[in-house]
Amino acid sequence: MHRLTGQFHEQGREALYRRSIQPRVRTETGLALSVAALIFGMFAISDYFYTGLTLEFTLLITMRILVVVSCLTLAVVIGHRGHYICHDWLHALPLWILATGIILIVPLRPESLATQVPAVVVATMAFYLLIPNLLPVAAVASLYLGIGFLIASVMAADASAVVVMRTTLLLIMTNGVGFFTLLRLEKLQRKQFALLQEERVQNRQLVEEIAHRKSLEAQLRRVAEQDALTGLDSRRHFMTRAKTLLRRTRRDQAPFCLFMIDVDHFKAINDTWGHSQGDRVLAAIAEACRRSLRPQDVIGRFGGEEFIVALPETHLKDARMVAERLRSKISELTVMEAMPDHRLTVTIGIAEVLDDETDLDELIQRADRALYNGKHGGRNRVVVSHEVAAEVSSSSSRGSSSGSPSSF
Repeated sequence: MHRLTGQFHEQGREALYRRSIQPRVRTETGLALSVAALIFGMFAISDYFYTGLTLEFTLLITMRILVVVSCLTLAVVIGHRGHYICHDWLHALPLWILATGIILIVPLRPESLATQVPAVVVATMAFYLLIPNLLPVAAVASLYLGIGFLIASVMAADASAVVVMRTTLLLIMTNGVGFFTLLRLEKLQRKQFALLQEERVQNRQLVEEIAHRKSLEAQLRRVAEQDALTGLDSRRHFMTRAKTLLRRTRRDQAPFCLFMIDVDHFKAINDTWGHSQGDRVLAAIAEACRRSLRPQDVIGRFGGEEFIVALPETHLKDARMVAERLRSKISELTVMEAMPDHRLTVTIGIAEVLDDETDLDELIQRADRALYNGKHGGRNRVVVSHEVAAEVSSSSSRGSSSGSPSSF
């Protein structure tokens, strides 16, 4: 800050500070000018006691009316348009009008010089502390008032050298006290503004940092919850969501089915056309699953070329129809020009919740067994877990029947 004006050296910061105090300055200046004008006009009563109904009284009344009207008019104008950025002269004008009015009292009422000195002192302090203004503006107006008052005292009131010297010392002291008091206030107000701006910058940076951290957390959450290649749920996130759905299913006593989907001959695709084409196949199948299933169904990539689907509120019959439709759509996919003759197929194993004791891991194992039974049975098919169990039971029964004679 400048040592003599208390203002910021940086013009941009000074302009920002003045803009920030503009509403307060307008209100306080309008109020202070109104009070000062009314007090100045009120002393017309003392003019009458000193001069009576004379020409000097008429001139004094006229001068006071002009000063009061001018100050009140400027108070209204400053209240609507005044600010320090480009209209600092508008704030200086009332001080010069008041100072001129106080100086003119001396030649119009010279016999009251002794009583006018305290009025000049009070007016000088008011210029510095009562009427909001920039320090250079207040200082120049106060010097104009003091020097003009001393010249008028010598020329119009024939003040002695002692009176002039005493008045000069008093005005120097008044200006010194007013100047350094306002300088301190200017610096304190600007320091407070600078600290507030710094705090706002820090708060803004903190908000930005929090937003950045939240963005990173969201990205990490997406990485943890989504498979990067297919955009489906990751295995871990799928398990969390499926367990929640399964608990809700048990509570509502609703049906629940689960798919295990495996891409047929996927290793051959990777070995023949490369892993990049294999990734395109997985992404295409994932998109087909998304479009074929309901919004409430949960789809995840279980690992490699395996996908897993939880179908809440779905009976086994409906689940089988959905699986057949999905298998058919995947077989119609055209993934790339490099493999036009290759037909994509998938094998799907289905498991259904049979009782309240069934947990998710058991359901996945049953669907997985049905899936691999379908793989061994020729691929490109839908297999239900209870059918696998029936086949195993039938095979065991036939094996037991054929082996019974050997026990004799």
